[in-house]
Amino acid sequence: MTFALLLVGWPACLGLIGLVVQGRTQARALAIAAPGLALGFAVVCAFTNPRFALTLADFGSIEVELAMDLSPTTAAVALTTAFVSLLVQVYSAAYLRSDPRYAPFAAQVNLFCAAMLLVVAADDLVFLLLGWEVMGACSYLLIAHYAKLPEAPGAAAKAFLVTRFGDVAFVLGVMILGAAAGTFRISELQDVPEGAAAASMLLILFGCIGKSAQFPLQIWLPPAMAGPTPVSALIHAATMVAAGAYVLTRLLPVWPEGLLLAVAVVAAVTMVGAGLCALAARDLKGVLAWSTVSQVGFMFAAVAVAAGDAALFHLVSHAAFKGLLFLAAGVVIALAGTDGSLRTTRLRPGDAPLAFWAMTIGLAAMAGLPPLDGFYSKEAVLGAAYEAGTPAGVVVFWAGVGASILTAAYAARLWLLLFWRGESVRDERPAVPSAESFSLWALMAATVGLGVLYYTGPFDVPQLHLDLMALLLLATLGGFAVIADAWWRDRRRTRTAIGADPAGVLGRARPALAEGLYAERLAAKATRSLARMASTAARALDEQLVDRQVVEGSARATLAAAEDTAVGHRGGLVRYLRLSAAGTLLVAVVAIGVSLWN
Repeated sequence: MTFALLLVGWPACLGLIGLVVQGRTQARALAIAAPGLALGFAVVCAFTNPRFALTLADFGSIEVELAMDLSPTTAAVALTTAFVSLLVQVYSAAYLRSDPRYAPFAAQVNLFCAAMLLVVAADDLVFLLLGWEVMGACSYLLIAHYAKLPEAPGAAAKAFLVTRFGDVAFVLGVMILGAAAGTFRISELQDVPEGAAAASMLLILFGCIGKSAQFPLQIWLPPAMAGPTPVSALIHAATMVAAGAYVLTRLLPVWPEGLLLAVAVVAAVTMVGAGLCALAARDLKGVLAWSTVSQVGFMFAAVAVAAGDAALFHLVSHAAFKGLLFLAAGVVIALAGTDGSLRTTRLRPGDAPLAFWAMTIGLAAMAGLPPLDGFYSKEAVLGAAYEAGTPAGVVVFWAGVGASILTAAYAARLWLLLFWRGESVRDERPAVPSAESFSLWALMAATVGLGVLYYTGPFDVPQLHLDLMALLLLATLGGFAVIADAWWRDRRRTRTAIGADPAGVLGRARPALAEGLYAERLAAKATRSLARMASTAARALDEQLVDRQVVEGSARATLAAAEDTAVGHRGGLVRYLRLSAAGTLLVAVVAIGVSLWN
């Protein structure tokens, strides 16, 4: 129990202390100590697998508990989170060496890490919700770190508002699920009524879609690139965008089987749509951002076929190669001396061998080339869909094959544009700091070596399918072939050594895809449709019920009562005498009757 509490409490406490620290040396020490010790505690938890619960609040039939459950798969995700956070902090110490706001940045990263570890380790939904919300608040602060950039505050606000929109549904789903099950303990969620399970899980799914930037709430993630590169690596690799998929895997026993098709549709649209946007993106970090949206779609695809371990295996694999790609992107942009635009950002492989090999290995793993980790984790996801034999499995399998072609295409395009278009526009290139080099080497080793988890790790994944492996390799080679053909044809046509952008194969759709406008337009159209429906309903409610029934009806009733009362006061003296006599007679009859009864 102690190590499980320290796993979350240590980075949280050091993060809070870091908020009041002023000196850079002390801030750097706290920044590296927090995830470093969390990594050590995660290793201990991986061997001991602690599980405990302490009651925080008792509401009679329902208790809220400080409950944690670090099973082998949960401990693997915690290890990944702490490992990537440590490397991001080491990298940030050099990357932000001249930033006057480094101290609060480092503290916020530690709080962000603690929040994700809480989401990973929590076995109580209310306790998990605490980490879920802290992570959203920290993401706003980190994305807005460069406050003087015109786009940074808006990007942070957009990320915060879109994820909060999803979080409203998430909270409602948690409350419904806990009330229906009689407990908020994740490990005890059993025998939930079907209707309550369906309603709660659909609401939780919508919240996870927002947090993981899946369709239709993916619009916040690409603008979040306005934050520092280490923030992009942290959010995209092993923390925030992976949190939604992780929570869905924890709640798989509650999912009604028929509703998994909804997850499959979300995953299929996201994998393919984000892949097209990545192929058309015009800047380095934009390609990586859309690729994250697409790759998280693979995790949702595994959830759609009830393959939770395959989803977690891809989460761990994705954390390694996506963290490597983002940190390498920061080095490439710094060496090229540009803003990351693919029009101007280019290096020769010999100019920066470390950056070249880091990008090459990361892109190859993302494309799914063996024996790198991305190949094994993607094969595990599609293998689970292959074996599922359900409508959801069919949807995500073929969408995954199409997304694999697109992944190979945009990975090849990015590699060609960065390293094979001639000399850099910058004559002098500074050396890569040792801290940044250490992070790149560590993530390259993880990307190459994590494939062994397929055979010896804690994840229960399907066996390798030779026919599926052949299909995936053909899909990957097909994506490479499309980009290579476009590249060489453009070079021959222009008769220069610098090839044109192979994304021209997208034709007229490229500008809209490059800006993610299709997603924006779909979201805007859906929002306008909902607004029109709400306006029509509100107008009907106001006109028919409030105006005609309540306001006008009450006025008509008052007038009618007034007229009846007025008639009674216009009868004349003779009428009044008759009424008085009749009333007196009625009272006398009643009095005599009561007397006789008694």
